[in-house]
Amino acid sequence: MRVGTRLLTAATGERFRFDAGCFCLELLITGGPGPYQRYEILHEPADLARWLEGSRLAEVAPLSGDDIRIQPAELRRIKRFRDTMWSVARTVAHGERPSSADLEVLNDSAEPPPRPRLDPATGVRQWASPVTGGQILGAAAREAIELLGGDRVERLRECAADDCQLLFLDTSRPGSRRWCSMQRCGNRHKVNAHRARQP
Repeated sequence: MRVGTRLLTAATGERFRFDAGCFCLELLITGGPGPYQRYEILHEPADLARWLEGSRLAEVAPLSGDDIRIQPAELRRIKRFRDTMWSVARTVAHGERPSSADLEVLNDSAEPPPRPRLDPATGVRQWASPVTGGQILGAAAREAIELLGGDRVERLRECAADDCQLLFLDTSRPGSRRWCSMQRCGNRHKVNAHRARQP
């Protein structure tokens, strides 16, 4: 499975692949406020370090738990950013304007991101270690600011299924992605549409 594509389990137990399209939206699948608390997986810094190994940040260069140093206070800030991003992204996906207070949380989170480097011995791209929680927060916040303040904001979507709130950046060439996953919501829509056409 490609880095950044996650295997998720629905409340029904159904498993499906999901690609959020960017790191700041991928972070949302780790949990969130209100009804999303039941999906929380970031209980301690080590949980985030493990999760990051398969994240979109690992597309730039491999991430290993040994290279990541996250303090409990940093994890709390990352979760606050994530919870705020849920609200901001949903609001924007519905064509509305987020609150100034929520946007300030994103702005205040834009710390310097991790620094990529070339290993002098091998020429291979890697992250300058240690990668800190503040840098992870900065990477997510800077990407969110670039997304929300740029041309790609029109491709920020919420899954079109009535019972799915997953958010993603539509990176398809035609910009026509509607579903979190064709394996799940897209397929259910096709089945329901087929049944509706039957006499």
